[in-house]
Amino acid sequence: MAFSLDASAYHNLLRSFLAEDIGAGDITTESTVSAKQRARGDVIAKAPLVLAGIELFAEVFRLMDPAATAEIISRDGEELALGKIPARINASARALLTGERVALNLLQRLSGVATLTRRFVRAVEGTGAAILDTRKTTPGLRELEKYAVLVGGGRSHRKDLGEAILIKENHIRLAGGVTAALAAAQVARSRGAWIEIEVTNMDELRAALAHNPDVIMLDNMNPSLTRQAVDEVRKHAAPRKILTEASGGITLANVREFAEAGVDWISVGALTHSAPAVDLSFEIEPVDSASAKHLL
Repeated sequence: MAFSLDASAYHNLLRSFLAEDIGAGDITTESTVSAKQRARGDVIAKAPLVLAGIELFAEVFRLMDPAATAEIISRDGEELALGKIPARINASARALLTGERVALNLLQRLSGVATLTRRFVRAVEGTGAAILDTRKTTPGLRELEKYAVLVGGGRSHRKDLGEAILIKENHIRLAGGVTAALAAAQVARSRGAWIEIEVTNMDELRAALAHNPDVIMLDNMNPSLTRQAVDEVRKHAAPRKILTEASGGITLANVREFAEAGVDWISVGALTHSAPAVDLSFEIEPVDSASAKHLL
């Protein structure tokens, strides 16, 4: 499945990234390359990956040079083999050189998130469990990193604190326990917010079930205890299905076990806080104006 992103909606963010990198000016490029020189840059996959952020990559160069043109060969969500060229950019040589680092950093970061997510999604295929992200995102990049999770086949949990009530360990402690926290949270249901609570043992689980939350997060339970908890939730009579979520300590090595324990969701903070950047390069070659029009 291919995805598309409206890169124009991120102009301010991209400009801030460029301003951070350019500083007082790209003195190396300005002192060595003519302002009249045109060039073509090819993005090249140096390892297998899932592409995410290619429109943003191209938009960086459009901001640097309004005359820049982009040939997008592969779309977000596509799996690239070693050596694949997903995009070619034709622009001022100075624009390509000055914008290269910002454009590549963003593309490598988002593609890294999408690639890791795809691996987790593949690991649980056929179980019915969905892979979800968390709010453990890079400040300023949450929307884009969560987009990359979707590209990889995962799903988004809460986008921010205002989207749902998620009662975690510290909330429970400060509220005075599971029962007190859930009783206080019920007022929010009338405003349309869904309620989730984190539990770490069977006693907390049973206390939570008495209040019929929408989701119960089984935090840092091993697969065996997770299966017991899921069975307990399924036996509980509730006016609507209570979803279960496994969280904490989830890795590629054990995610299948948690999925087979019967949970509906598996949230993985590593999708965004630990995804390694993928290996991409940007090779730039000089072209004259006539060649540029012919190439693109």
